[in-house]
Amino acid sequence: MSVSERNPCCETAPDPVLASFRKSIDNIDAALIHMLAERFRITQAVGEYKARTALPPADPAREQQQIARLRQLAEEADLDPEFSEKFLRFVIDEVIRHHERARER
Repeated sequence: MSVSERNPCCETAPDPVLASFRKSIDNIDAALIHMLAERFRITQAVGEYKARTALPPADPAREQQQIARLRQLAEEADLDPEFSEKFLRFVIDEVIRHHERARER
């Protein structure tokens, strides 16, 4: 049984509006990946600097400032601040893990 036989919706032509939305989402996703890669290149340099200068891998005061700042930006952008905080917390935790690895080298 082919896909179109199991799911007749697949026989219709692609929806151009949906395709346009998806293309935009794909472009934004690609930009996010490139921005995250650049962010991690910079935080890697920070981690190496912290390791050389015996600074701790984490800076809780800075993290709280960033979370508060980005929550405010999220609200201004009409984005759920809880989501933005969870996302940032995930990124920060990964950065700290990288900084800890740099310190161990």
